[in-house]
Amino acid sequence: MLSAFEYKTQPQLVFGRGCIARLGEIARELGFQRALFVADPGVMATPHARRALESLRKAGISLVTFTDFQENPDTEMVERGRIVAAREKVDSLIGFGGGSSMDCAKAISLLVTNGGRMSDYRGYGIAKNPLFPMIGIPTTAGTGSEGQSYALISDAVTHVKMACGVPTAAFRVALLDPELTVTQPPDVTATAGYDALSHAVETYVTTRRNALSDMFSREAFRLLARHYTRVLSHPDDLEARAAMQLGAHYAGVAIENSMLGATHACANPLTQHYGAVHGRAIAVCLPSVVRFNKDLVDARYRELMEVAGRDGSGEALASLLEELASVAGLPTRLGHVGVGDDAIADLAKDAAEQWTGRFNPRPFDEEAAREIYRWAS
Repeated sequence: MLSAFEYKTQPQLVFGRGCIARLGEIARELGFQRALFVADPGVMATPHARRALESLRKAGISLVTFTDFQENPDTEMVERGRIVAAREKVDSLIGFGGGSSMDCAKAISLLVTNGGRMSDYRGYGIAKNPLFPMIGIPTTAGTGSEGQSYALISDAVTHVKMACGVPTAAFRVALLDPELTVTQPPDVTATAGYDALSHAVETYVTTRRNALSDMFSREAFRLLARHYTRVLSHPDDLEARAAMQLGAHYAGVAIENSMLGATHACANPLTQHYGAVHGRAIAVCLPSVVRFNKDLVDARYRELMEVAGRDGSGEALASLLEELASVAGLPTRLGHVGVGDDAIADLAKDAAEQWTGRFNPRPFDEEAAREIYRWAS
């Protein structure tokens, strides 16, 4: 029997080569007057950012920029952005860059419109006031944050990631221009792309899946699995870039309508305690989680292999994911990110407390996390 679900068609998706030129027109249609443009310093220095800003200025949008944050934005960075947004009296925001830029934009808007601290909004639907209208523009193909109503922000003291969600945190428009992703550094292409692959795999088997999320997960995996190695070996191939960007977005929409699982629960402690870049931590954990889950969802893993143009089911999928990680130069074992076997017990305790683990198709607890980590060691 098909699971019940509800789908609201936000964000509006604008996709195509060169569509960044329409940014000013779109912002004006949404009623933007004084916008906070959120982009990290590296992205801000690119020609893409200059094109975006020029389009906004031509449309008569008054602009304030915020660049004082880094990868994995934390509560202190968001507070700095809140101060700027409140002082400058902005009425709208644009997240331009990777997931960090878009998460930061959502979090700033949340605090300016609702007050308090990020920790007050951990969970979903706690904020009462609507957020400012926002546009999300990814320059990477990975997080799919532009398709989600959550902001992922780390606590500046504990480094624990908090998922803070509210319906109005969804972008009004997601603008996907594959030309913007061509300047990604190779390591970002590799890690962000692998993260997107994990989103497609996890959302397809989570206990929150439904007919709608299945559709997005399958198409995301088809696009990503068939173009990942191509975009690594031919970074100027715009067709491959477009497929990866659209696939990452579809996977983000799948998260919004489904959920993640044990892979992200096991990966987050590797980032928190060992500083492993998120996509690298995901590469270590994902094949082992597939093996952990396969007895329960092997038929669904087979379906993913079919859309990728491959034969096999769970074990074959785990091997394919290891193969893709190796081609990308990503780690596939805990030792590759500096983690010894003596750390597994403590990591498992943290992993068992991660929110996404509760939606894994096979029950996930501390013992399950230890098993997954041992397979990855």
